Amino acid sequence: MIAGGCRCGAVRYTLAMDDLPAVYCCHCLKCQSWAGSAFAQQAPVRAEALAAAGPMVEYCFTNTGGSLSRQFVCGTCHTRIYNRNSAWPDVAILRAGTLDRSDGLVPRAHIWVKRKQPWIVIADDVPQWPESAPMAEFVALLFPG
Repeated sequence: MIAGGCRCGAVRYTLAMDDLPAVYCCHCLKCQSWAGSAFAQQAPVRAEALAAAGPMVEYCFTNTGGSLSRQFVCGTCHTRIYNRNSAWPDVAILRAGTLDRSDGLVPRAHIWVKRKQPWIVIADDVPQWPESAPMAEFVALLFPG
């Protein structure tokens, strides 16, 4: 079982998984703004594997493509925990830094690298794309087997 939670500890979650999830880094301007950092490190997981408890607040908006994005944050400290998107109803996008064992994560891909900060160096053997990755390739990297 994998566990994680928000900064203040009011929200805790578990993932019904044996190993840490695959993660990717997004360097787009929106992710930089939302993360308040150089990129967002995200872990797509099967929604049914995620069980969260605590004072969660849901924030919804419609993406430019028309899909509904539902963001779930701690109601106490406002840490973003995960989001769901109507375009991918079976997937939750977990904020990888909220995992208790986040120090064991190794990104499998980087997207929107045309917007990455110039001081970030990506290993040559890690796939990267200037913008979004082709969906089939991206899914195969993050959900192998």
